[in-house]
Amino acid sequence: MTDEPDILLASASPRRRELLDLLGVRYRAWSADIDESRLADEAPDAYVERLARAKAAAGRQAHGNERPVLGADTIVLLDGDILGKPRDRAHARDMFSRLAGRHHEVLTAVAVVATDGRVFGAINRTRVEFGEVPAHWVDHYATLDEPMDKAGAYAVQGLAGQWIQRVEGSYTGVMGLPLFETAELLRQAGLALTGR
Repeated sequence: MTDEPDILLASASPRRRELLDLLGVRYRAWSADIDESRLADEAPDAYVERLARAKAAAGRQAHGNERPVLGADTIVLLDGDILGKPRDRAHARDMFSRLAGRHHEVLTAVAVVATDGRVFGAINRTRVEFGEVPAHWVDHYATLDEPMDKAGAYAVQGLAGQWIQRVEGSYTGVMGLPLFETAELLRQAGLALTGR
């Protein structure tokens, strides 16, 4: 059995690494440094898909075509607004306050560049509903590290999860890597997902 990675994961996200571990995929993680600015009038679906593909392409450019490259991106969509990662703690508090007591959508795009250059992609849309959250809890939450590097300022598997009433769609998609779509794309790129 080889210790060589099956794929390059163009992401620094520990959540994405945990989810790939569940699939039994051996990977090398590498952080893609790309411009994540949204283009003028770019639709949310197009935006998140473009970023996932750009990360995968950056990984291929930096590391060659020895193995497939996986890129992913996640956004939170509320009232047509994209809620990215908070700029600071005040922004995290404001963002989470907007989500409290309401539903929103989480879009996660996944792109895989196969060794032959073909690109496979998918987008997962999941509806998440928060119950009412006391203002004092939101104030405390914004002082923690948890919301600071997360789209929408929360992690479904973290402390904020206690306020989530309903998830309609993919729980792992909200975490940042929908396993169903990811497994399908990796199979299309030629990987046999047999587990470890």
